[in-house]
Amino acid sequence: MVAYIARRVLAIIPVMAVVAMFVFLLLYLSPGDPAVVIAGDQATPEDVEKIRQGLGLDRPFFVRFAEWIWQIVHFDLGTSIFTGQPVSTLIAQRIEPTLSLMVITLLFAVITSIPLGILAAWKAGAWLDRIIMTFAVFGFSVPVFVVGYVLAYVFALELDWLPVQGYSPIAQGIGHWLEGLLLPAATLGCVYIALIARTTRTAVLEVLRQDYIRTARAKGVGQIATLFLHALKNAAVPVVTVIGIGVALLIGGAVVTESVFAIPGLGRLTVDAILRRDYPVIQSLVLLFSLVYVLVNLAVDLLYTVVDPRIRY
Repeated sequence: MVAYIARRVLAIIPVMAVVAMFVFLLLYLSPGDPAVVIAGDQATPEDVEKIRQGLGLDRPFFVRFAEWIWQIVHFDLGTSIFTGQPVSTLIAQRIEPTLSLMVITLLFAVITSIPLGILAAWKAGAWLDRIIMTFAVFGFSVPVFVVGYVLAYVFALELDWLPVQGYSPIAQGIGHWLEGLLLPAATLGCVYIALIARTTRTAVLEVLRQDYIRTARAKGVGQIATLFLHALKNAAVPVVTVIGIGVALLIGGAVVTESVFAIPGLGRLTVDAILRRDYPVIQSLVLLFSLVYVLVNLAVDLLYTVVDPRIRY
């Protein structure tokens, strides 16, 4: 097991090297001259040349790439073209709202979706199953921003239960912090809940057809114990897999959700950087999101041995 973990950790290095190459190529594959786009229509040739030097476009590609990798290894993400601040500072200022939103959404989605999926499998073909699966299809089909606007209109504008927009840091009180995250988490969680619930239903339904489930029922094991201790335990691998894969949905959905609810997180920072053509910020954020996704996949692989002792590496 230790050898497997060591191999997987070492495998992250070439994966991130390839990701870094593509991220760095964003600057060169962008349509037109990035320096001209950043400088704007009113810029002089001297302004454009200054920006080109700042981006390193006046130097050979591989020299600039090697310098950029050396900076990344030393945790130097460069400087924002628009604000002039270090990119690491901008990320540090925005990471709490995004991390809070993703954690609350993940907890809300897992706690909600797994029982829904089990109920749908237990009542397969019945009206309860149809209702849950209809919700799952609806939640997976409707765009995140549409769900966000509907929830904001109902619960913030009409009922006045929750704030429409904004974010309150956790240092100002857990109550205000949680209150500001409920609507965004519910918005972002709709897609995630639908995905996990559908996968849980399929996996549990397959397990319920196995012989050992019929044996457990014949021995008098209760319905709750059969569903959660026997069926869910043996169906956990695909559920854990889809939870890990769904992190990509959280990262992508956070960009839209933070824009809808005016949350000053990494998603909003990404949108602002793209609109401003702030390439150092864009490159750093894409690299950071990629690293998070790779680490989540590593954690999912390691969790397989916990949820299913039959799996050994």
